[in-house]
Amino acid sequence: MVLRKLSKRDAVTKLKAVQEFGTMCQERQPDVVKGVLPYWPRIYCRISMDHDRRVREATQQAFEQLVLKVKRNLAPYLKSIMGHWLISQCDTYSPAASAASAAFQAAFPLNKQPEAISFCKDEILNVIQDNLLNETADTLSDPQSVPEEEREAKFIRLLTSSLLALKRLLSILPEQDRELLKERLTQLITQGKFWKYSKHKTPQIRGAFFELIATMCAHTPQLIQAEAARACSAVLLSIDDTDPVVLPPLWEAVLHILSCVDNCWTHVSARKGVMPKLWVLLKEGGRGLATSLHPNLLPFISKLPAEVTQPNLEFSRTFLTSVIQGLLSDRAKSSPSESAAIIFATMECLRFIVLQNIGEEQEQRNIQNMLISEQLLPLIDRALGNPSLQTGPLFPQVSDILLSWEKRAVGKEAPTFQRLLSDFWEGLGRLCTTYVDCEEAERTALEGIASLLQIMHNPNSASKQTKKKKTVKICFTDREERGQGEEPPRETPVVEEHHCPLRNGHLLDLVCQLAELNMVYVCDCESERHLRFLSQLLRAFPSPQVFQVLLRPEEMKPEMGPELGPLAENAAVHFLLQRVTVWLKQDDRKDTDFLVDMVFSSLQCCSSSDDKTLILNHISRDLNWSVILQLIEKACADPVRLEVFIGWLRGPVLGERLVGLAGELCVMGLRGSPSSSSHHAHGWPLISLALSQQHNNEPLIGKAYVEQIIDKLHTTLSEAKGMSDAGNMEPLVTFISDVAATFFSSVKGCLLLASAEELLMTVFQLCAQDQTITHLSGRLQTIQKFKHLSIVTNICFNVVSEIFYGLQWCEEMELSPHMVSEYHKLLQSWSLEQRIHNSSLIRTSLLDTLFTRSAVKNVNFSSSQRFDEKCQPNQRVDCDVPANSAVLVCVSFFPLSEHSVSTVQVLCPFLASEERESLIALCVAELLNWQDREQDCIDGVWGCLAVLLCCLQADTAVEDEILLAVVATIAEWRNSREEWFLFNSDLGKVSAAWLLLAVEMMRFLCWMVDHSPTVLGNTHWDLLLCSMLAWLETARENSSMFWNPWVQLFVCANCELIVRLSEFFTSPPAGVGEQLPPELNSEWKEFFLEGIHNLLLPLLIKIPSEAVGEALIYIPVELLTQNKLPPRFVADQRSSLSEPLQTLLNTLSPLLLFKARPLQLAVYHILHKVMPLLPESDSESASAKSDDEDGEEPLGEFAVVQPLSMEHCCILGYLLAWKLLFTFFKASSSHLRAQYSLHLKKTRSLHKLLLHLFRLMPEIPSVPGQPAEPSSKEPKTFFTESLSLSPRKTEGLQFEVPHLACSVYYGALKDLPAMVRLWWNSQEKRVFSTVDKFTSKYVSGVLSAQEIASVQSSTQTFENMTVKARSATREVIATYSVDDIFIELVIQLPQNYPLGSILVESGRRVGVAVQQWRNWMLQLNTYLTHQNGSILEGLSLWKNNVDKRFEGVEDCMICFSVIHGSNYSLPKKACRTCKKKFHSACLYKWFTSSNKSTCPLCRETFF
Repeated sequence: MVLRKLSKRDAVTKLKAVQEFGTMCQERQPDVVKGVLPYWPRIYCRISMDHDRRVREATQQAFEQLVLKVKRNLAPYLKSIMGHWLISQCDTYSPAASAASAAFQAAFPLNKQPEAISFCKDEILNVIQDNLLNETADTLSDPQSVPEEEREAKFIRLLTSSLLALKRLLSILPEQDRELLKERLTQLITQGKFWKYSKHKTPQIRGAFFELIATMCAHTPQLIQAEAARACSAVLLSIDDTDPVVLPPLWEAVLHILSCVDNCWTHVSARKGVMPKLWVLLKEGGRGLATSLHPNLLPFISKLPAEVTQPNLEFSRTFLTSVIQGLLSDRAKSSPSESAAIIFATMECLRFIVLQNIGEEQEQRNIQNMLISEQLLPLIDRALGNPSLQTGPLFPQVSDILLSWEKRAVGKEAPTFQRLLSDFWEGLGRLCTTYVDCEEAERTALEGIASLLQIMHNPNSASKQTKKKKTVKICFTDREERGQGEEPPRETPVVEEHHCPLRNGHLLDLVCQLAELNMVYVCDCESERHLRFLSQLLRAFPSPQVFQVLLRPEEMKPEMGPELGPLAENAAVHFLLQRVTVWLKQDDRKDTDFLVDMVFSSLQCCSSSDDKTLILNHISRDLNWSVILQLIEKACADPVRLEVFIGWLRGPVLGERLVGLAGELCVMGLRGSPSSSSHHAHGWPLISLALSQQHNNEPLIGKAYVEQIIDKLHTTLSEAKGMSDAGNMEPLVTFISDVAATFFSSVKGCLLLASAEELLMTVFQLCAQDQTITHLSGRLQTIQKFKHLSIVTNICFNVVSEIFYGLQWCEEMELSPHMVSEYHKLLQSWSLEQRIHNSSLIRTSLLDTLFTRSAVKNVNFSSSQRFDEKCQPNQRVDCDVPANSAVLVCVSFFPLSEHSVSTVQVLCPFLASEERESLIALCVAELLNWQDREQDCIDGVWGCLAVLLCCLQADTAVEDEILLAVVATIAEWRNSREEWFLFNSDLGKVSAAWLLLAVEMMRFLCWMVDHSPTVLGNTHWDLLLCSMLAWLETARENSSMFWNPWVQLFVCANCELIVRLSEFFTSPPAGVGEQLPPELNSEWKEFFLEGIHNLLLPLLIKIPSEAVGEALIYIPVELLTQNKLPPRFVADQRSSLSEPLQTLLNTLSPLLLFKARPLQLAVYHILHKVMPLLPESDSESASAKSDDEDGEEPLGEFAVVQPLSMEHCCILGYLLAWKLLFTFFKASSSHLRAQYSLHLKKTRSLHKLLLHLFRLMPEIPSVPGQPAEPSSKEPKTFFTESLSLSPRKTEGLQFEVPHLACSVYYGALKDLPAMVRLWWNSQEKRVFSTVDKFTSKYVSGVLSAQEIASVQSSTQTFENMTVKARSATREVIATYSVDDIFIELVIQLPQNYPLGSILVESGRRVGVAVQQWRNWMLQLNTYLTHQNGSILEGLSLWKNNVDKRFEGVEDCMICFSVIHGSNYSLPKKACRTCKKKFHSACLYKWFTSSNKSTCPLCRETFF
């Protein structure tokens, strides 16, 4: 079947068939797959050349699976497929070629591949030769059915792949096998059609052809030599082909032809046919392909014979001129890589021509002069006017050439290279002088000259160029290799050359010449451009000789004071003091950056650091602040400079000036002076830089000056804080805050300075003032700047305590104002918990403070709990506790009060076990001696009970006798102080202490039920159960007081006790049931269970609380169906349900939308119990679906629902209602399901649901928290993991709605597959595709596996029919046999089950007519497609239909089925004329569609 599909014309059909074939090869047994091999070569040879590239790729992938499965069994068929296999490996579509290569590697190891190719070489060549010489576009494809464009594309692809396959064949074959194919290859290349491919209109074919020619030159040169005339003409005359696909293989072929064919130039005319094309191509810059073309120029000219290059002078001039002219092309101007390729080619070819023309003959000297004066110097001249060429590789290449020539200027070739160097430097000097000796000199040219000279002096200063590997390795003549060992031109010179300047004096002479000439324009014309150029020269050449020529003769004897007397002879120092400082002090000069560089250049000529410090102290006394800022910034940017300048930076001259600057800035700020002055522009950044920078963990300036500056800042802030008119202080405070923040965050140990601590506290106090007083809009932002400081050690613990209380207060506010939220974020960003935790001393002292305030001042201690939990969340028991806390708890907290109980409850989890045992002993003693207290002792009693319970909840060990004594005490209270239990009391008139006592008793009894139920005796259980029921009755009587928080606490504690008891009696712990009183379980079921829920169910209506709803989860279904709720009906509501059930639904269904998640889930669990009972009433209105939104939302982005929000509750109720509906639907019979489906279809409810679900389900429904490493198991998704709908669940609520949506979608697919399928088929293409991909990827596998598993594990038996399932193939096989009739059906689940149609295939059949067989197959397909149920249910319906047929019931003559496909009825409506019976639904459809009332069979009027 699959192989038959491969012959189809439709590309999609073939693609799916190939993919299915690959899957079958992977899954089936090898013996089964071997059966395909005889048919595979013919199919493979056809579809491997298919026009659709996806089909070709899938074919190779399927072939790989076939190879892996059959292995050696492929050998007999290898010759018939190897030709097309090799061609497929050269497919123009890279994924298809890669897949074919992968299949080839899977079949043959690397060392066996040549042997396999050699085995099939004749067959491969036959296929290739046939493709190249015989095939045409019309012979490959049928002209009648395939468009011309598609035929032509397929033919071009085949030709290209065949040429590349022949190249691959020659490359892989061993030498001896190539010799065996020599005759066959000769027949191929002697054909004129073969050589015409060099001029083919398609670039891919020309490129593949030239690749083949290059390979033949390398592996079969004798064949090319035999066809030298054709080969040379085809290759060399195509030298101007500039298609990007053709050019690289073309030039590879050109170089191979020049090497392979010695007399190649006798077959083509170099001067007329080749060189003119090359000159035009080079002048155009390679037409955008310089990076591919120009690396081949050097090997090309090196292989040219003398007859082609004569005369050498003209050839070299024309060649280099053409190459250099290519720099003017548009592509070279816009592309740095193109320009760099041209420059590299120019320079390496120039070096090669020089080496070829070394000598003293006139022609050689003419060539040398031409290379310098007409090529190299004009190229440099062009670069000086072009910034892009200056940043390219030209200048480093010029430096490399000069270094190479200088090395050779000392050998036997010294005269030639010395003359070359002399001519070059003379010409370069004239060129540079021309640009410098001009008042309006171009800035670009001056920068270019400086860059060139700097690179010549230090090649490392050039920017690194991206070097690309050349396709050909170049080796110069032996004479050069025997010289100084010069590296190839593209390589970098040796390390020693890179770190030394040019060794002769030409460079320094030129620099001095230019500097002297430049100084004339600087002094006489005050040229800014020449001054910048001078700065660049001095930065590259800080030499005394250069400084010497900069001084005029009358300035050679400087007059300096005694302080600088020893430095009087230093020309650099003299130039700095006489020239540079004057320029720096000019008021109208804005840009001083390059002048500051001159200062550093001058100082490099000083030998010692002391001299430099002395000079800097001298010149910095009266420099502008902007210059000093630049000096410090440049010094800090270079570690070497910083090491030299540190003496000046920490000296008194700079320090005193900075202190004075800080004072001036502060005074100006207090006066409110404008901030646009020079002091403000550069002063504050300078102060900030001086304070924040460090050197060797020491301040950049002296420590004493740091303290003085900080002290001035603190004093100024203190004055600003006390000023009444502080509105103008904001800029000043902002500046100081910025400086302080930079200082505190950058300098380690800054708070060790007393002035720094005072400054920090002042800033904090100023920013914390009321905003109406200070007008500081950025208070929070200012404080935020100090968030990284470790300030805890210097702030008193009371302040830190207040911060903790502030954090707790902010977190507990439900609706916090914007200002509170901002402060909350600020406090959180400080991370005080972690900082305090790093010091045990601080932590202990802080806890002591918090404890004291809680015990003495009645302040809540829960902030300490918050601190401890964040310090060590995994070691809460081992957290440090105040040293005296245990003593205080045991001694000072008794008698207990409300705030002391709260403190003990917080401390309890962190106390040692011995301390908790002491607390238990004290509390039990107080409880046992309760009668010794005063008359009103209820406060102490409930406090002791609360402390006892918190110790028990902390897993403190306690003996059973103690617990029994406490229970006995409670029983004693029941007898003597019954009023404490609040039975039949008005809770609105009871004090809070009495309510708390009842709550603590309920909590204690809860703990006893959970942890020590065996301790309780018969009387204790009676006390517990009767009290619980009496408390519940009290709650019912006081339902109107539920607004009171204490009453709410009372009801919730009682409901919690009911929940624990229900859980206990539903599933008691192992071994506990035997130790309980014998009648206890029966009493619970017969009396207490009914009494509890008869009170709870009406209470839920009065008090719709979470606790009451959770307590009702365990209600038996019998009590629900016979409930005693007050009747509640809806007008015009048609229902056949019993009154209690209808009342229950009408009462509880609205609570599904209650705005409390636990109550919603509790109501869901209650209704879930009665859903299976509703279909018995055969009513469509019994659905519990509560809300159906009218609007329709299109399928769109994933909707994020915030946990516990209003939207969360609404969506939760909506989805829970649908889950209940699915439960109701699943419990219905097939007949009722059909009616319910019609109702859903009519109301479009399911349609809306599915659209909503695809906005609620995540795009990737994976369960969070899975390991990142991929494992062998399938990843867990929301569809594979069951959903926990527990009301008490608090973690992962953000995933509840997405998980529930996935669960509802899974339920819809499982219980309403036909309805979902109908909806899916009606959607637009985008929605259709999205739903299909999502369902196939995440749901279909899980649902199919469950369906197959249910068939395998089913205990349902059918008379005359057996059903089996195969999980591996997702098939269900049904065998029906009766008498002599035998029927076998195979049901195949699709990949996108249940969206796709289920495939029903026929197996064996005996004794059934063909037409009848087809009818039954169609009926089964109809049942499985249109019935909303499982496969077993569909088979059951089909079997009933067949059984009825054998029982003599005739088919309906409209649908040709006994049982109707949708409502499952029998044919009952008979025609009075022909007596044939029809289904009622079929007749109705017939009458409405035909507009007639006649019998479909006899055409008589139907009565």
